[in-house]
Amino acid sequence: MVRPLFASAIAALACSSALAQPPVRRFDDKGAPPFQVLKEGENPPLEANGNFVIGPNYVPAPERKKVDGVPEGKVKQFVIDSRETRLFNPGIARDKFGKVDPSNPRTLIVQTHPIDYKRRIGVYIPAQYKPGVEAPFMVVHDGPGQANGYKTILDNLIHQKRIPPIVLISIGNGGGDAQGHERGKEYDNMNGDYADYIETEVLPRVEKNCGVKLTKDPDGRAAMGNSSGGSAALIMAWFRNDLYHRVLTTSGTFVNQAWPFDPKYPDGAWGFHETLIPGSPRKPIRIFISVGDGDLLNPNVMRDGMHDWVEANHHMARVLKAKGYEYQYLFCRGARHSVGNAQQQFLPHAIEWVWKGYAPKA
Repeated sequence: MVRPLFASAIAALACSSALAQPPVRRFDDKGAPPFQVLKEGENPPLEANGNFVIGPNYVPAPERKKVDGVPEGKVKQFVIDSRETRLFNPGIARDKFGKVDPSNPRTLIVQTHPIDYKRRIGVYIPAQYKPGVEAPFMVVHDGPGQANGYKTILDNLIHQKRIPPIVLISIGNGGGDAQGHERGKEYDNMNGDYADYIETEVLPRVEKNCGVKLTKDPDGRAAMGNSSGGSAALIMAWFRNDLYHRVLTTSGTFVNQAWPFDPKYPDGAWGFHETLIPGSPRKPIRIFISVGDGDLLNPNVMRDGMHDWVEANHHMARVLKAKGYEYQYLFCRGARHSVGNAQQQFLPHAIEWVWKGYAPKA
């Protein structure tokens, strides 16, 4: 059966205009890591690491509802014009989908052209923020809507002292997706360039436009994203571990989407679980990952065997455990790419888990 691409899947695929519906995978399939199956409506314990199965029916988290007496943060927005930045200027856009490189089947030959673009930024500032004090913060990719969308969750978690008073910075991408487009260039490439862009182009503008001061402590900085935004979050923490220690992903694109080809990282983000994490000393990264049982399986034109989102996240869980990382992995039954129905239940828990153990430096 063939169906049109769901809007939520476009960000991760961009490989064809239609594809077969991904099969539903089971948590106990051959090759899956061992899981603890939770009751419906239950999230893992906050103190736990490991692999957990949730769903297929989900209970919306109570933290999503406004509560009388809870101080409300405020949201500010502004726009960054690419022509006013030093990095990622100009952007790129793809002329048409590429063809497999005959000399290297792991990558594509793609024709692009330069573009100017505008990047929208949304900033949530908690009611408890004290002017002049350095605030911990979370960067969220594919913004700026999360600044408003997560506002009530953050209001409640901060009021209940379950997370510190964090600033949330929701950053729009530069447009398009995957190989040859600006979003793919920013999110999928295995380097610290996008973290550098945020550090030099976004954060100073947040401080200036929103009247906040942001911490330089990497333990007080988190990166979060969905699909390629999720792999981008880990890429930031991996290559700029001096800047970020905390990562939250949903349907993370830990697959081979990087372009142009980089011989140092020939498998793109698939290399995280194939070689990088297993072959490197453990870094101070606390990471939450999640995937749907009907998440993406996209053979694509490369037929590289590195485009199964469930397999990729299973592999991530195995290598994270083997290297002793602090991690939680949710396998979400009855969920597809982006696990939106499951997020209704687990997102407040995930945010709290990612920030567990944070203590501001004196």
